Amino acid sequence: MNRRAALLLALAAATTLSACGFQLRGSDGKSSLPFKSVYIGVPETSPLGVELKRYVRAGGNTEIVTDPRQADAIIDVLGESREKATLSLNTQGRIREYSLYYRMRFRVRDRTDKELLPPTEIVLKRDISFNESQVIAKEKEEELLYRDMQSDAVQQILRRMAALKPA
Repeated sequence: MNRRAALLLALAAATTLSACGFQLRGSDGKSSLPFKSVYIGVPETSPLGVELKRYVRAGGNTEIVTDPRQADAIIDVLGESREKATLSLNTQGRIREYSLYYRMRFRVRDRTDKELLPPTEIVLKRDISFNESQVIAKEKEEELLYRDMQSDAVQQILRRMAALKPA
């Protein structure tokens, strides 16, 4: 009897969600870029460039080109940096928490060098606790947080580009 009730509840929830118009982000194609082709101005081996290209390919039918003269939009990454600052100390004066910062500057222009999006800076911050007895684990956690911030920055770039109105 409990199994039937759970099945009925799940069916009711699925029906309610589909009736309200709920859709996963990006499933309707609205998050795709308004450009037919894009050039991404970062080195081939850059983790940022790899992730940016992956999201552009997954987001719709925008083609990534290797020649900026063939692109409708050119993404220039002007700078990228990672910073680590002490957030708090314990009673012995040892570091207890860090603040991690990921900064990225970029701009978007068309093939005639007209700026579609002026130089924009994205700054992301995450706090991380520190424990001297778990140094390796905390270093891995720091790497994961930086990777998460980079992914967040890529998604912000694509959302800003999706809002552009090309000429």
